[in-house]
Amino acid sequence: MSNIYHQRRSELLEQLPNNSLVIVAGYQQKVRSKNIKYHFRQDNDFLYLTGFDEPDAIAILVEGDVNQYLLFCRPKDPAQEVSFGARAGIEGAVAIHGADKGYTVAEFEQTLALLLQQINTLYISDELGRFSSQLISWVNHQRHHCSFDTPKRFTSIKPLAEVLHSKRVVKSRDELAKIRSAVYASTAGHKAVMQACKPGINERELSSLFDFTIAKHGCNDVAYPSIVAGGNNACCLHYEENCCELVNGQMLLIDAGGEFEHYAADITRSYPVNGLFSAEQKAIYQLVLKALDQAIEKVCPGTAWNSLYETCMQVMAEGLKELGLLTGSIEQIMANESYKRFTVHKTGHWLGMDVHDVGPYHDNEGKWRTLEANMVFTIEPGIYIPLDALDVPQAYRGMGIRIEDDILVTHNGYENLSVDVPRSIEEIEAFMAK
Repeated sequence: MSNIYHQRRSELLEQLPNNSLVIVAGYQQKVRSKNIKYHFRQDNDFLYLTGFDEPDAIAILVEGDVNQYLLFCRPKDPAQEVSFGARAGIEGAVAIHGADKGYTVAEFEQTLALLLQQINTLYISDELGRFSSQLISWVNHQRHHCSFDTPKRFTSIKPLAEVLHSKRVVKSRDELAKIRSAVYASTAGHKAVMQACKPGINERELSSLFDFTIAKHGCNDVAYPSIVAGGNNACCLHYEENCCELVNGQMLLIDAGGEFEHYAADITRSYPVNGLFSAEQKAIYQLVLKALDQAIEKVCPGTAWNSLYETCMQVMAEGLKELGLLTGSIEQIMANESYKRFTVHKTGHWLGMDVHDVGPYHDNEGKWRTLEANMVFTIEPGIYIPLDALDVPQAYRGMGIRIEDDILVTHNGYENLSVDVPRSIEEIEAFMAK
């Protein structure tokens, strides 16, 4: 596996100008309460380039005639390791994780000061601002401490994301395998919840069932807090309380995805709590599914990213007009964007190590980015009609319907990775009746 990270570091340094240095700050462990800490989760840029999954670590990459990878980490400590688990130490940084040199974290600033004497450009990845207050003093150190007649080094500072995040959008074979595993586990989780769903069950029970099921399929955690939202709760886009009892006649929206070896799935399904759609639920659901399917059919290399959103909005606007929930001509509706009252959000995002994965949606000229093979993203149209929408017929109120699939761009089209989670009305009703 270390070869993958070595290749990524080498490809990154090839893109940088001469005499560049990269600092990648790992995450530190956070306190949950007093001496109890949250389960540690490493920064994804750090993981992508190093594969090193311990707290407090820092990586330095140096571009030069001979590229260097330096890894700063916690030293071996038998007493701490008995209580909190094994550490790689500086020996493991080299022998296991492929660093050219290993150092303790305490040696970082002194080592960096020596390296910066020959550096023109410093690239920084520090998502939580661990070193934000020290950057200027670091790059000014040489010219502030050298003799008056020594050439001064004026080092510029740039965000590493500018270079790295665009690269992360296109996935390797190894990354795709991990995303497939996350989707496979999440598919099992969604099916388990769909079959367990019934009036009287609590949202938290279904959330826990999803967690249990993905664990059986190799996931250590969810990729994001699960949204298990009955009835009007689904009109809150990031509802996380998952604490209400489901009521007969409601719709349930579940947006949940597992994380497999640091790669995410992100799937949403909406269905009636009792397993049978009412006429109004069926009308809204079929409209959202039509928008999703028409957007998916547009996916292929060369398609502009924004066209997927535009397709969804056009389909849903036309359908909402036909149902009498929007008034005016379709030209007026699209021009004044009155459909946004019910559609609310955008309809997709990149998917990878982050559930809302990094990477630009525009090219260097500001135009919408076009799709390429091995990109992975979600498409997730939704329609939301809250209880307080008093000008809407009552049978539609208190309903949020979103359907979300995980889509891989292939060389000649697409693959819907999450298609095995029941999605048509007929499939859902039959599956829930089992």
